[in-house]
Amino acid sequence: MEVKHIGIFGKRNVGKSSLVNTLLGENVAIVSPEAGTTTDPVKKRMEISGVGPVQLIDTAGLDDTGELGGLRVKKTRAVFSQIDLAFVLFAGNVFGKEEREICKQLHAYGVPVVLVHNQSDIIPLDPGTALELTEKSGCDVVEFSCCMLDEREQKQAVDMLVSLIVKNLSDAEKSILHGLVQAGDTVALVCPVDEGAPTGRLILPQVMAVRDVLDHDAVAAVLQPDRLEEYLKKHTPALVVTDSQAFREVAALTPENIPMTSFSVLLARAKGNFKEYVSGAEAIFGLKKGDKVLVLESCTHHKSCDDIGRVKIPGMLCKFLGEQPGALEFTFVSGLDEIPREAYALAIQCGGCMVTSRQLNNRIKELIKRGVKVTNYGMAIAYMNGIFARAVAGAGWRR
Repeated sequence: MEVKHIGIFGKRNVGKSSLVNTLLGENVAIVSPEAGTTTDPVKKRMEISGVGPVQLIDTAGLDDTGELGGLRVKKTRAVFSQIDLAFVLFAGNVFGKEEREICKQLHAYGVPVVLVHNQSDIIPLDPGTALELTEKSGCDVVEFSCCMLDEREQKQAVDMLVSLIVKNLSDAEKSILHGLVQAGDTVALVCPVDEGAPTGRLILPQVMAVRDVLDHDAVAAVLQPDRLEEYLKKHTPALVVTDSQAFREVAALTPENIPMTSFSVLLARAKGNFKEYVSGAEAIFGLKKGDKVLVLESCTHHKSCDDIGRVKIPGMLCKFLGEQPGALEFTFVSGLDEIPREAYALAIQCGGCMVTSRQLNNRIKELIKRGVKVTNYGMAIAYMNGIFARAVAGAGWRR
């Protein structure tokens, strides 16, 4: 299950770190009366019933000053595109320029916002202020305090914030097999166990697919590529899903009457902008020697000599164009690091199993605004293997 991210924003000393500690029920964030205690964003994970794992991100004050303070604010703003929900804290019934500006920017990223009047044990939230903010922002406005002496009241206050988290994050994202599998179906999941596979476990997209099959009350047949031909002689699954690196082999073994796609293409369908990905894959044909290609890896991992994003796909692209290795210029960006502002002919995004849909789509949206064509690993590999139409059709794509 993917981890949802919740950003905690506000001016210095408004109680952001105290709120994080209160939600977690433990002192993990440093709290001090000295302004500017929190510098870089601090992340802490917790589990919320009805949502699953969430990551709280405690940020530096929006009103930080000086050269160093400016850098802290810049890091805080970099979090905007990476979160699924924001708590914007204010106190003393003062909702000023900084708070209004941050709400404006968060809304531009499509991030839902909850306005929290903190330190309400000192100065309670004025009903008129609450009504005005609700009408103007369309956000939930609540009052809170991390210093209630009554344990029952404190628990009720925490439960209220948790209920708002559930309200804003509980609409489950589409599962990777939604609409493709019905109860009683069998799905063949082809999972190569080779040098590129992690030791002793399946990769996350494969695990997600197994769970999704079970959630659909269907049957998962998990096998390696060399077992597929024998399996298909005796069984006719509703769908064959393969690791993209085995696309060509699996496509050759799977009869045309059986839908076939890859884990990466299914992730593109569930999390990415599928239409843009399709267009981006078709742009591969127009690449030429000297073009710049951006490769986006949404997770950070040890890079091997066989790495799919840094070695195999670049090699496949050059070969597909009939060029020698090095004919294209590649830029690699890991995790959610900043993307250099270059004139890329194409961007190729990994499946994105380690990030949320909002994180993934905010990155893609920025590239599309810059006129960059975007696709993903699985679609690019399918295109270069001449099985693109079949791979996207297997994922339910219809023009």
